[in-house]
Amino acid sequence: MELLRLAKAAKRLGVHPVTLRLWADSGKIPVTWVGRERRFSSIDVEAMKVSTGGGARLRLEGLYVRVSGSGGQESSLEAQEHELRTTSAGEVVKVFRDRASGLREDRPGLNRLLRAVADGSVTVVRVTHEDRLARFGVGWLKHLLAVHGATLEVLHPKKLGGREELLEDFVSLVTTFAGRLYGMRSAENRRRLLAESGQCQASDR
Repeated sequence: MELLRLAKAAKRLGVHPVTLRLWADSGKIPVTWVGRERRFSSIDVEAMKVSTGGGARLRLEGLYVRVSGSGGQESSLEAQEHELRTTSAGEVVKVFRDRASGLREDRPGLNRLLRAVADGSVTVVRVTHEDRLARFGVGWLKHLLAVHGATLEVLHPKKLGGREELLEDFVSLVTTFAGRLYGMRSAENRRRLLAESGQCQASDR
């Protein structure tokens, strides 16, 4: 029996070292501590390879569906979920849903999905279109998924040309920031009206 360092054990399993560390933390594979360094028994590593199909991670799918509006559009969410389920090639662990702009970074459904990827319960993230996951920054999200040994699958890849895609993104940006600016102005107007109301009440006394 050989005690393998984290990097070497991860290479034998065909996973990222971070993924193996998460497996060890969750008790999926035994770990031996040598000082402050993790070591893995070659016997346990080989057993793990057999249980995961020769080193390939189990295909645990997390389906992500999103609509921009906070109300309605249930049919769109259901249509996205149905299409992803009917084309599934593994085990669908969970469906993660959001009703928020694709430009919004802090989305409850997306946050839950990323936590599931981090703990190893989801190994494949699937969406119908790339912009369902995010309007911008998909490359960074792919990198984050890869760190945890997960992949992103897009059912319908983009087919737009450079100019059309740039115009689409520009319109999305303008729409989003215009909405935020309108909300800021509305909040300022409410604060101003409340302040004026308080002054009026004081003068009446």
